[in-house]
Amino acid sequence: MSPTMDKEQLRFIGGLALLVALGLNLRPLLAAASPLMEDIRQATGLGYSVLAWLITLPFLCMGAVALASGRLRALLGERRGIALSLAAIAVACGLRQLNGEGTTLLATALLGGAGIALIQALVPGLVKQRFGRHMPLAMGIYSASLMSGGGLSSWLSPWITEVSGSWQRGIGIWWIPAIVTLLSWLWFSRHQSRPSSNAPISSGQKYWRWPRAWLLAIYFGIINAGYTSVVAWLPVYYRELGWSAQSSGGLLAWMTLFQVLAALLMPALAQRQRIPDRRGLLVFALLAQLVGYLGFILLPTVGTFFWVAISGFGLGACFGLGLILALDHLPDPFEAGKLAAFMQGFGFMINALSPWISGGLREATGNFLAAWILLSVGVVAMMLVTPRFNPAEYRIHAANAAPIRAS
Repeated sequence: MSPTMDKEQLRFIGGLALLVALGLNLRPLLAAASPLMEDIRQATGLGYSVLAWLITLPFLCMGAVALASGRLRALLGERRGIALSLAAIAVACGLRQLNGEGTTLLATALLGGAGIALIQALVPGLVKQRFGRHMPLAMGIYSASLMSGGGLSSWLSPWITEVSGSWQRGIGIWWIPAIVTLLSWLWFSRHQSRPSSNAPISSGQKYWRWPRAWLLAIYFGIINAGYTSVVAWLPVYYRELGWSAQSSGGLLAWMTLFQVLAALLMPALAQRQRIPDRRGLLVFALLAQLVGYLGFILLPTVGTFFWVAISGFGLGACFGLGLILALDHLPDPFEAGKLAAFMQGFGFMINALSPWISGGLREATGNFLAAWILLSVGVVAMMLVTPRFNPAEYRIHAANAAPIRAS
């Protein structure tokens, strides 16, 4: 094997490793607090509807920043944009460790959410540009690492809280991996140049006039809405059924194993498809979510680990496949990245409503059954929409979008 090939392989492996590190930092701000919600509620006096904003605010930021990602990319470049984002995540987590007041928690949800959002908006276009035909595999690895960060933090945070005697430390200690990743990113990207002047850098807001972009955004938002509700309320749901904080947090870690499995397996299957038809994989993923939600409704204490595993598999598959679905629509990496950013922008805003609505239903009804029913209805509706994503029609949709992108 030639030295050139060796160097290319090392860069490929290094790029994947850094992609994993980035993904690992994008969920602890959300998931670490989930199994400790009851401790936070008692310490701060915040109600369920207000606590839901700890998940809702970051996802609202994800939506808003994703919509502005084209201009932010032009202003900052990928190197500075991702570096500032990692710094924001580190500062947000550090402030939570120092101060556990309700206002601090909400403010850091905004700050960290903005950092998470910019990374998530920049990564899809970056992956399509740098990994080429390996894009589905790279997106699967990225999605798996993103979910792993959430599961790892939800599993370790109650243990850190118990050992240290401080729930602030349990949710705040995640500034350490953010700093390590920041330093790694600065070293790895030290020779990276700013986007070339002839690269498309316009905002994804031009996709406002393309119906297919709206369909993708709504679809992405609803097929992933279960994640935010599950992260926010699954441990609380099982604590109300008599589970401990550590055991209920362990459920999220268990779910993450199957999210990661799905995030790796389903994009790998997509990679092997000669025709980019993701509909069968998406229907299977949505069906898995539905089975899990019905289990939470009908038999929550019988087969608990199965319901958590099957819903986690469906959620993990839907996130990665949803991103691949958007990138499939347009051949140009920059335009595909902007479409994915538009989709994530409004999709994450839909995600943001999910835990807030679920928390409101919990306060109104006294339990979480109505929340699981609502998620089930959304999944069934999206199963009916999935057949519309026929890859044979992508060229027609791309042609319809071309005047919009050129305007």
